[in-house]
Amino acid sequence: MSPTPATAEDLATLAAQLGRVPRGVVDIAARCVCGRPTVVRTAPRLDDGSPFPTTFYLTHPAAVAALSRLEAGGVMKQMNERLSVDPELAAGHRRAHEDYLARRAELGDVPEIAGVSAGGMPSRVKCLHVLAAHALAVGPGITPLGDEALALAAAEWTPQVCRCT
Repeated sequence: MSPTPATAEDLATLAAQLGRVPRGVVDIAARCVCGRPTVVRTAPRLDDGSPFPTTFYLTHPAAVAALSRLEAGGVMKQMNERLSVDPELAAGHRRAHEDYLARRAELGDVPEIAGVSAGGMPSRVKCLHVLAAHALAVGPGITPLGDEALALAAAEWTPQVCRCT
């Protein structure tokens, strides 16, 4: 998947989705089938100088809601338990962490967050939204738990069906 430049219309949509002015937008990393932003790619250092490790940020309200319900339902706990006993899954999660770091490095070096990705990677899961955003931005097969989170959310939200309001 290729990021696309954020237009003025995208920035207005992001502000409406987030309920605030978006910060550090580099481009749109994934879009709804209707063309509206779903994932924004964010600079690793915000305009105020703050380091910001969350390169891929999920913005689509229906996606955010679906993943929030999965989190509330205990999916992260189950994933963490599986990470602790499944070496293949743990290795895939580590590779996702390394991919995340490499993609952030394309945007700049921020020493304060060196080696820190997002969503609990590489050793745990602490945010399904980040893992799903990464999966949407880079495509299937890179972020196994992000792919899984998207599959679990599919009954409620999928990137193939517009649920924009």
